Amino acid sequence: MPDRPRRPRRFRALLAALVTFAVAVPVSGAARPTAVPAPAPTAHGPLRDAGPAALARRYAVSRQDIRAAERTAAAHGDLRRAASLRGMAEPGRQFLAFDGRDGGRSTEVVGDLPAARRIAVLVPGAGVGLDAYGRLRRDARSLHRELGEGAAVVVWLGYRSPATVSPAALTTGRADEAAPGLRALVDGLRVMLPGARISLLCHSYGSVICARSAPGTAADALVLYGSPGVGAPDAAALRTGARVWAGRSGGDWIARVPHVRVRVPFVATVGFGTDPVADRFGAGVFDAGDGGHSDYLLAGSRSLTNLARITAGAEPLGASRD
Repeated sequence: MPDRPRRPRRFRALLAALVTFAVAVPVSGAARPTAVPAPAPTAHGPLRDAGPAALARRYAVSRQDIRAAERTAAAHGDLRRAASLRGMAEPGRQFLAFDGRDGGRSTEVVGDLPAARRIAVLVPGAGVGLDAYGRLRRDARSLHRELGEGAAVVVWLGYRSPATVSPAALTTGRADEAAPGLRALVDGLRVMLPGARISLLCHSYGSVICARSAPGTAADALVLYGSPGVGAPDAAALRTGARVWAGRSGGDWIARVPHVRVRVPFVATVGFGTDPVADRFGAGVFDAGDGGHSDYLLAGSRSLTNLARITAGAEPLGASRD
């Protein structure tokens, strides 16, 4: 009698590990350090009302808020946070919004937003924050250089990013909280610049947020890359008029994450379901090269080239399906 196929057994093992992880990790999650304190930020008016002069004032006010948070972090003894904030407050940096409380939230613009004809909104995933903001800045500048004249990149860190190894990174809870803020940003950009092309570039857990904000979005393109799944069975379930793209690089560990959704009694629904690059999901799939999970926007990479092409409204190189 032939041996029983081993694939279902491996799948069940992965599934069991996922469920066990979701139940067991809260113990380690409780040991996270206390958030660095920060003063309340200045309230801004709606983005849709911001012309060039109003944007300049907004950037200046946000810089003052960042400097105030830097002083508070230094007084608290967190020199790493203070150093990161000092860099964010440098002349020439452009923040539409900043809030240093509860881990920190920010929205930074790279480029001339009022003159932009193409706008990329970067939505980062788990494990990012004010202390590791330099990587986001690097990626935004890399993409802006690739896009060239007439483009702006908006880095949206507008939510409590979960730790990479945490129960929150396995459920849609943080994404559900974040989605209204992302939708409001895109709506504001659309009113402010009605003729611009807006693309949401959604990395890792950020793709879950983008999926939650997708129904009726004003964005033209929704790009899911390095994604663990988005909590939807297919692209049609996103109920969006935006063109949906997906990509995963050959060296990305996210490919080994089980693409399942499991209801854990008394806990939550764990996992995000269908792989966005799978045929049955129905997205257009672009060539994302062979980099690692954090390498999609590295200068010279195939993934950067294709993310810039999608943002510009061109077909990505090596695309399949639609």
